Amino acid sequence: MSIFKNLPAAPVAEKKPVTDTRHGISRTDDYAWFRADNWQAMFKDPTLLDPAIRSHLEAENTYMEAALSDTKPLQEKLFEEMKGRIKQDDSSVPMKDGPYAYGTLFVTGGEQPHYFRTPRDGGDKQVLLDGDKEAEGKDYFRLAGIDNSSDHTHGIWGYDDKGSEYFTLRVRNLATSEDLDDVIENTGGGGAWAPDGKSFFYTLQDENHRPSKVFHHIIGQPQSTDRLVYEEKDPGFFMGVGGSLLEDWIFIDIHDHETSEYRLLSTADLTAEPVIVAKREEGVEYSMTEGGDVFYILTNDGDAKDFKIMEAPVTAPGKENWKEVVPHEPGRLILSHLAHARHLLWLERRDGLPRIVIRDRATGEEHAIAFAEEAYSLGLQGAAEYDTDTIRFSYSSMTTPSQLFDYNMVTRERVLLKTQEVPSGHTIDDYVTRRVMATSHDGALVPVSLLYHKDTKLDGSAPCLLYGYGAYGISIPASFSTNNLSLADRGFVYAIAHIRGGKDKGFEWYETGKMEHKQNTFKDFIAAADHLVKEGFTSYDKIIAEGGSAGGMLMGAVANMAPEKFAGIIAAVPFVDVLTTMLDDTLPLTPPEWPEWGNPIDSEEEYSWIAAYSPYDNVSAKAYPPLLAISGLTDPRVTYWEPTKWVAKLREYSTGDAPILLKTNMAAGHGGKSGRFQRLEEIAFEYSFAIKVAGKM
Repeated sequence: MSIFKNLPAAPVAEKKPVTDTRHGISRTDDYAWFRADNWQAMFKDPTLLDPAIRSHLEAENTYMEAALSDTKPLQEKLFEEMKGRIKQDDSSVPMKDGPYAYGTLFVTGGEQPHYFRTPRDGGDKQVLLDGDKEAEGKDYFRLAGIDNSSDHTHGIWGYDDKGSEYFTLRVRNLATSEDLDDVIENTGGGGAWAPDGKSFFYTLQDENHRPSKVFHHIIGQPQSTDRLVYEEKDPGFFMGVGGSLLEDWIFIDIHDHETSEYRLLSTADLTAEPVIVAKREEGVEYSMTEGGDVFYILTNDGDAKDFKIMEAPVTAPGKENWKEVVPHEPGRLILSHLAHARHLLWLERRDGLPRIVIRDRATGEEHAIAFAEEAYSLGLQGAAEYDTDTIRFSYSSMTTPSQLFDYNMVTRERVLLKTQEVPSGHTIDDYVTRRVMATSHDGALVPVSLLYHKDTKLDGSAPCLLYGYGAYGISIPASFSTNNLSLADRGFVYAIAHIRGGKDKGFEWYETGKMEHKQNTFKDFIAAADHLVKEGFTSYDKIIAEGGSAGGMLMGAVANMAPEKFAGIIAAVPFVDVLTTMLDDTLPLTPPEWPEWGNPIDSEEEYSWIAAYSPYDNVSAKAYPPLLAISGLTDPRVTYWEPTKWVAKLREYSTGDAPILLKTNMAAGHGGKSGRFQRLEEIAFEYSFAIKVAGKM
């Protein structure tokens, strides 16, 4: 390809065929050897990686660097632009909690957040945890935040310094900012305090990286003596632990992607066994929040696909006592709910747009918070205290910087606390945000959110970065991103395809993009590209597709299905070896993922669903566009060997001359590098590839 000149020879992976037979069907994988046999140990100590694998990954990085060496000045320019749009010494608006208000800040030049508190009504900041100090000397460092005890004397904080998402917990004296001797290893990253501030609950990750156990830790005691509170023996379920605002209850939340179960522990007796609320039933989801003498339960039970809210007495929360308080309305998807002393509130989505609804618990009167833009994002933060009439929410659109409001649920007064600052300047009227509808293969209308500069000509000449995800019911918000302005300022149309697999248009939008319907996700994305070309926003030879993780699977699928419709593809930590991974029940996410993709071990039919689209299995002889895959060596979610194998096979089969590139972060996991500026460097790198492929350098 003319834009890639004088490239060295690409790495050629050695073939070591391994054949696997399931349901009478045999597959041969030439590159299975990239999966390290000692992957569990390697995630905790990357130096244990097989030298042959390391050598290949390093060769791939060298080839990628050569292919993109001419973008280095552009990367630096993009990074400076993005950095210039960040207020470096930024600080959050502290949230009130008892005698204090808690918040986070960054210092000029700092990579990591600092956690602080002030007196409740304002005053000097006390820094509780300096993330930059804790990260000194580490190639990778990610904080899990800090949770204060109810008496405000101690905090639990966690960190991961390898990218493997095994978090270490420490206990800090908040008066002195010194850590106690307690060290809790291999956790999920947080804890739930008991009301007395002398103990807390946490989840332990097992050797296969699954949060399978909840423990109770008493401060001052070694981890080895912690009491096992609950063990989840089904490897198909995730688990988390949290506490209620009134600190009456510890919630143990057990779930996969379609089934839920809660177990409750009253903090009146920390030695008791947790009590089940409603036994897990396949396909029935529920979540809980405390409302004083009742629990409010958000559930899809009884064919309430878009969810309803029930209540039950705290003394008898079983399903037989659930009573409906907010009925199910088809097309009105309730996303989350909160309860405070006098109000019940929830975040819902209608017609693809979010709004917050507030109900007076005494009178039943309801009102909503909504906005008028074509596409926007709302975030419901609620409050740290139960007895309050004031909650907090955020608002932004693709052109409007994020705004943070305090909202009085009684007087309905909004107080603007903060507007996101763009130090280098941002003129809202210079940009346009729109939402258009693309018609998919079966007539479904796919929302597509757009951002572009007002001077961009919509005659098919503009390059386009088309982003998609489409899995797990996750909706991609049409929110403000300063990074995307670097593309818009260069004449790009930035587009988000709200494809099936997410819940952008309700629960059915999710259901019709999973399991046997998964190919709708890919066809929706291609339909979005077709619509943007048809309407003159761009042309096929100027569309760069981008997606990460499950969105990386999307990238692999559309590369196989319609490579001629994309000028380039960016696949970050791409889940592309779907069939092999779903056949390996030792991997961290495989059993919990079966309800999303299917279980090819037990079901020949589900095997065939996955085999029909799994990107790695469907690579064939065709001209693939330039492709950039990005992975993390210690990623426990999408293991490094998936993109490594995929790139090797793409390079083997591609009939064109476009380069297939792989970048492996040798000191990072699923989320890439952890520092805020390090992350900008990675985005600048990805965007430089898009700009190069679009011919805009």
